[in-house]
Amino acid sequence: MKIKRLGRTGLKVSEICLGTMTFGNQCDEPTSHAIMDRALDHGVTFFDTADAYPLGGTLETAGRTEEYIGNWLKGRREQIVLATKFFGQMGSGPNDQGGSRKHIMQAVEASLRRLRTDYIDLYQMHFPDAETPLDETLRALDDLVHSGKVRYIGCSNYPAWLLCKALWTSDRLGLARFDSVQPRYNLLFRMIEAELLPLAQDQSIGVICYNPLAGGVLTGRYRAGQELEQGTRFSLQNAGKLYRDRYWQEPHLQAVEQLKKLCDERGVPVIQVALAWVLAQPAITSAIVGASKAEQLDQSLPAVDLALDEQLLATCDAIWYQLPRERNKAVALR
Repeated sequence: MKIKRLGRTGLKVSEICLGTMTFGNQCDEPTSHAIMDRALDHGVTFFDTADAYPLGGTLETAGRTEEYIGNWLKGRREQIVLATKFFGQMGSGPNDQGGSRKHIMQAVEASLRRLRTDYIDLYQMHFPDAETPLDETLRALDDLVHSGKVRYIGCSNYPAWLLCKALWTSDRLGLARFDSVQPRYNLLFRMIEAELLPLAQDQSIGVICYNPLAGGVLTGRYRAGQELEQGTRFSLQNAGKLYRDRYWQEPHLQAVEQLKKLCDERGVPVIQVALAWVLAQPAITSAIVGASKAEQLDQSLPAVDLALDEQLLATCDAIWYQLPRERNKAVALR
């Protein structure tokens, strides 16, 4: 497992980040603990979560994922670089979500309690907030950094123009800046290559990409015309439609079938090829890989040692240019 520097900071993270949004909905607490054990066994020391997780949950389940992680962390805290996110709705009140100072201060204290820790390594804004001035959000986050409750700050689902504006605001006001960004990125979705990745490289921003396996489509387990399986990301309440719109499309499924055929001929799992391709992109610091069973990590994580030959690289690269273009939505639930 390679260890990489997060952007321009001195923080070192594993090139695979364990995604935890299945914890508390798709998998129970013992299964979640087994997944974290297996990830650590593979050398994954970077964990990502969010206060609003699990994915597909309700207000009643919001925070459950952090609770599962907090229970597991006892005795292991210093081994893990812990990232969490805020923004999502955590209550029924008008200030129970967003990027306001009020909500940030409430959210960080609640996350610290659930995670059973006194500091968060990377605290990230989950989505942009059009109703709160950037300087208000950044001043609140800067205060958390100075207090020691947060070590570094980052953002998720930010378009390039807004991340650039945030960097300028931090520089102008002398505030802590976003040192990482979390975008969606995989063989089937590469829109961030146009602006966000060049910005990240120019400004030394760490890139922690999510959906590197396209919600499971790039594992090769699904085929065009196949019925939806219950219990998967594509059938989840409150989230399944989003993932079906993203990846459960005939051109996407057919493209993966073609790639899988080439991988099968070479005796290489398509899941590892898809993940290795993401990790091979120079702008990527870490790829977030999740699971609903511990053994799934045994199938995906060997990708860190896989070198792709020229034909596989060319085939992977060609997939994106053959797909119909989707509308570019700046904000999307995940």
